[in-house]
Amino acid sequence: DLGRAIVDMGCRVACGGLGGSMAAVCKGAQSSKYYLSGDTIGILPMEDADSANPHVDVIIPTGLGLFRNMLVARAGDVCIAVRGGSGTLSEIAFAWQLDKPVATMSSTGGWATELAGRGLDRRREGQEVVDLENVGAAKAWISEVLGL
Repeated sequence: DLGRAIVDMGCRVACGGLGGSMAAVCKGAQSSKYYLSGDTIGILPMEDADSANPHVDVIIPTGLGLFRNMLVARAGDVCIAVRGGSGTLSEIAFAWQLDKPVATMSSTGGWATELAGRGLDRRREGQEVVDLENVGAAKAWISEVLGL
């Protein structure tokens, strides 16, 4: 699973901290044999810390609503989208504009599928959102991009 692979590589998971894919990646991260408390970070849109999924170690209740998506994009060294609706779309767009490496797990559906292999605009001419077919491909991409 993606969260476990990320922590196995010595990295942390930063996400929106709520349910669905966010909870799944955090749960996976905590299943890593290398997991340490603090490896899962949830940047919440609301002020209520109790809204975080139970697998978030570091809860950041922003009270910013949708504006927190910029913080999620800025928090990571890379952006990997899984499934995704409009919130994920905005996080991908922010990460793209921040010149972060952006990839998707295209087999998961949603915006991850729609944007895989495409450039978002001309500000990164010749670049595209990387299509990661599986967790092994994600590990290889993270290693390459971060020089691990």
